[in-house]
Amino acid sequence: MITSVDFKNFKVLRNTSLPLARFTLILGPNGSGKSTALQGLQLLSSATSFRRETLVSIKASDNEPVTITANWDEGFKAAATWHSNGSVEFAFQDRSGRRHDPQERAVNSLFRRLQKLRIYSLDPQAIAADVVLSPRIELGPQGSHLAGVLDRLRDEHPERFEALNDELGRWLPEFDRILFGTPNQGTRTFILRTRRDRYGISARDLSHGTLLALAILTLAHVDEPPPIVCLEESDRGIHPRLLRDVRDAMYRLSHPEQFGDKARLPTQVIATTHSPYLLDLYRDHPEEIVLAHKESTGARFERLADREELKEVLKDTHLGDAWFSGALGGVPLEE
Repeated sequence: MITSVDFKNFKVLRNTSLPLARFTLILGPNGSGKSTALQGLQLLSSATSFRRETLVSIKASDNEPVTITANWDEGFKAAATWHSNGSVEFAFQDRSGRRHDPQERAVNSLFRRLQKLRIYSLDPQAIAADVVLSPRIELGPQGSHLAGVLDRLRDEHPERFEALNDELGRWLPEFDRILFGTPNQGTRTFILRTRRDRYGISARDLSHGTLLALAILTLAHVDEPPPIVCLEESDRGIHPRLLRDVRDAMYRLSHPEQFGDKARLPTQVIATTHSPYLLDLYRDHPEEIVLAHKESTGARFERLADREELKEVLKDTHLGDAWFSGALGGVPLEE
């Protein structure tokens, strides 16, 4: 597991560290570095195949090198440094500072986990689109290929597909089953069947909130999710009454053993939000919450559990209200 990510001169993240747990919820105002941190992780994951022409997109306002470092609880760290001349250095190091080749047995599994990192910014139109079938199809960054992922899950892991259908009926009681259509040869679309009259509603006719919820639910039930998953605005477009279910889906990814899924390895999940309603659900787990602060010298991150006054602040108010009021920081700056 990655325990923290250090940023130097990366856009608004001038000199800060993002603490991480197996599940981490990041909240803060626009421009406070939430999305930038996820982008930095993605850049680190692809540093070995980095192209010079993209250097300008990651530079801060000066010519200082950009460095992003992921620290693992196994005692290793993966660091990439981008220089103003277009060169990039990437290395794995252990606690003693000794470098390791990514193909070495000691760090190869960590390297492969980093390379398989995925960032999802779900879009209803992408989720509903027809899919050309292919082997080992996986969910795209905006939720594309969902019909293909569901189709493969039904064929290769029917017990997981049935569990997904059961959960769908609990999340959205008006539906009882995921069905499939074949618009053209070699393509799939999905259909949700209504519980009352067994009427099928095609993916393109479903509400945006239903599509977003189904994508998150599917990701939590696939047999081999990415080892590191980043979810941008995990609550976007979803009714507040469903947020507890969204939280549980993200926990199913990060703590599968708590849901009876001992066969699957945990996924490290990093989610961002602006929702005080979602935040309220983590009141008892401040170690999983990170506040992003927007300051004149750049953004910084702070684990909520490190706030000494937290218990006092929460005596007479909800966690979401305390954050929304500005009592905890991590909100837009006032004039």
